[in-house]
Amino acid sequence: MADAPLDPEELTAVAAVAPPSAAIAAGTYMGAVRLTVADLDRSIAYYGDVLGLVALRRQDGLVALGAGTRELLVLEEVPRAVPSDGYPGLYHFALLVPDRADLARFLAHLARERVPLVGLSDHFVSEAIYLQDPDHHGIEVYWDRPRELWEGQVGERMGTWALDVDSLLSELPDLASEPFDALADGTVMGHVHLRAADVLETIGFYRDVLGMELIAQLGEQAAFLSAGGYHHHIGANAWETRRREPAPEGTARLREVTIVLPDARERDRVVARLTAAGAVTEPVDGAVLVADPSGIPLRLGVEA
Repeated sequence: MADAPLDPEELTAVAAVAPPSAAIAAGTYMGAVRLTVADLDRSIAYYGDVLGLVALRRQDGLVALGAGTRELLVLEEVPRAVPSDGYPGLYHFALLVPDRADLARFLAHLARERVPLVGLSDHFVSEAIYLQDPDHHGIEVYWDRPRELWEGQVGERMGTWALDVDSLLSELPDLASEPFDALADGTVMGHVHLRAADVLETIGFYRDVLGMELIAQLGEQAAFLSAGGYHHHIGANAWETRRREPAPEGTARLREVTIVLPDARERDRVVARLTAAGAVTEPVDGAVLVADPSGIPLRLGVEA
């Protein structure tokens, strides 16, 4: 496996006790992530060949990729962009597959194609495979264990252990012949893990303003927040990026994270909290744009 910094999820988190001052709707979930890349054709080939994502729409310098008809990733070309290592932005985006067999099928495909991996982990709540794309964007593909097995225990028990690869692959009847053409229809953006400039400020924004619940925290190092009791929709760490400015132009970086709210009424409630907190918001095509304390752009959309 390639050398890479340890994921904060490889440490045991501490349960958080402070509730949000105003809770975001339980039906809130993560939408598409937008990234800049140095070479669009190279990235399309990587995401197609390795992850099995398909192009859903394309225009000059931009492509939207997804599983089935769901848009998961938008890539924008910035020629000769260099990786944005060490700057606030993306740590990894995480694609949630529907079933354990889907994850097994993906791992068997990676093994056959000898794709370099960053990690293979069991987090108690989930089993996960980690990769890195040609622009150093972090990727997680995972499945969740049934919610009744971990709900209410995340803060005390989420951590990282070695993935039982033999157990996972036993989901498949024949490793050699098991087909993999694409990530399973029904794959969604499960969570997004950010590199933050300040974890406490990040908590203040996502919990106290947006209204997510703080599920677990590693002091000033990392935090995990969610809507509706999920183990986390947003992760944030400051291992390499504490007090740093956002990545400059000309880098392959995180351009936008989408948070999808159940309806316009909930979006407006969240925007009202943002406005009261002094955040600058911008309405765009039925959504609202705002930056978090690390300068990471968020798109607050509404479920179609």
